[in-house]
Amino acid sequence: MTGPRHRRPAVLLINPRICSRRSIRLPLSLLALGAALEGEYRYQLLDGNVDADAGGSALGFLAAAGEAVAGVSVMPGPQVGPAIAISTAIRAAHPGVPIVWGGYFPTLYPGAAIHAPYVDYVVRGQGEDTFRELLAALAGGGPHGGPNGGPNGAARDLAALAAIRGLTWKDEDGTVVHNADRAFRPPDELPPLPYERVGDVARYLRPSFMGSRTAVHQAAIGCRYHCEFCGVVSMWNGFTRLQGAARLAAAGAELRDRWGATALQFYDHNFFDTEEGSIPLLAALEGLGLPWWCYARADTLAGFSARTWQRIRRSRLAMAYIGAESASDEALRRMKKGSRVEHTLEVAHRCREHGVIPELSFILGGPDGDQAAEIESTFRFIRRIKAIHPESEVVLYFYSPTPRREPASELTRAAGRRLPVLERYGPDGPELPSTPEEWTEPRWLDYVCHRDAPWLTPRLRRRVHDFATVLGCRFPTVQDHHTPAWGKALLRGLASWRYRTGRYGGAWELALAKRLLDPREPQRESL
Repeated sequence: MTGPRHRRPAVLLINPRICSRRSIRLPLSLLALGAALEGEYRYQLLDGNVDADAGGSALGFLAAAGEAVAGVSVMPGPQVGPAIAISTAIRAAHPGVPIVWGGYFPTLYPGAAIHAPYVDYVVRGQGEDTFRELLAALAGGGPHGGPNGGPNGAARDLAALAAIRGLTWKDEDGTVVHNADRAFRPPDELPPLPYERVGDVARYLRPSFMGSRTAVHQAAIGCRYHCEFCGVVSMWNGFTRLQGAARLAAAGAELRDRWGATALQFYDHNFFDTEEGSIPLLAALEGLGLPWWCYARADTLAGFSARTWQRIRRSRLAMAYIGAESASDEALRRMKKGSRVEHTLEVAHRCREHGVIPELSFILGGPDGDQAAEIESTFRFIRRIKAIHPESEVVLYFYSPTPRREPASELTRAAGRRLPVLERYGPDGPELPSTPEEWTEPRWLDYVCHRDAPWLTPRLRRRVHDFATVLGCRFPTVQDHHTPAWGKALLRGLASWRYRTGRYGGAWELALAKRLLDPREPQRESL
């Protein structure tokens, strides 16, 4: 059959602005979706991090495309506001264009997303297959409502929509339908990324402490652990799969040889899943010969053999971001972290022996226990880590777990685990937002970004801020390749007596120096 309702729509894949230009990286979510559409649909990637007029560019593409679908990738936090703005502009200018939200935010909060007037469909979880099946079901790009679909007689295939796993949508009378979850696919089953689709690849290869052109890659998905505070748990619920060494080597070689990458940053949720699984990946990285950065767990690394640590050294691992979280084993048990304080100490020793910088994150001020005592204990523990490995990086966050409002899915129940569901944020905290707009309120941005929590007192917030200021000046981060050497020396000198004596409060001289030098802060902007 032929006719408008059977023409395949053009597809616009949008990454709303989320970071500054000096922090931009390859938009892996859009590239993964694009790879799934290659050869089947005409599509374009639009990255708000590099396009200052992303809204205008989106409207221009849709005006020229005819029938089209807009897919918007949305992370919780600072990306929600720009996603709302660009979706609202599309709805106003092109009311017949279906708007699809995917990514972490609509996966965690599908109810809030689907009730927004500028969102027609929500893709939950891993989106490649769900999005492709949705495009087919739209039968030419009909929008969300009305018995006849959209313009040009375009109509939706309702039976096909109902069969798409991982999709949230509205039926003809406006009733929200949450289809069953989609099972996750391992990375090796997915097509390679079409890097050329971003246009000028070089602008995404940013300088870092590892090299002048740092590329990003995701070699594994998910994490087998169930830490109470982590959004990865709500997204993947213990599922994890590694990319094969051959695929990793091929992707790294393309980034190095075709696009000029001199270093790699891995966006894996947990790169070192097991020692056995890590060995072939380390061999592949040794062959690439590029310095690299990844996420890792202290208990896993602490258990690696001396031989595997030698492989890590040869692979040129420069830094590993490790969730140390606390100086208290009891606090770690409450978080369901699965590791112990001794693992962090062991990793600090091992990293120093093998030339790796551990980037240790701590989360402070949970709603249970003696908050002030645990925070002071963590400060002492950090000083102990610095004595073991002075180059260790330290990132401080407040304990503000990723909240989930919707009940556990059938896939979660089948896996034998129920994800934590909250109606309020903390024992006496506010109710969770029910719209994307509410999630953009300053307090929720602070909670999502671990800058605050409703159970923290102003005195505790100030104490943590003061300690972080002194620590960051006394030990300027190696990730800061903008601040000149004399500037780092000035910060170290000004902060040395405060760090030595423990007098962290009232550091006006450090605040002034930071305003003048604008040093990079890993809490605010990592690699």
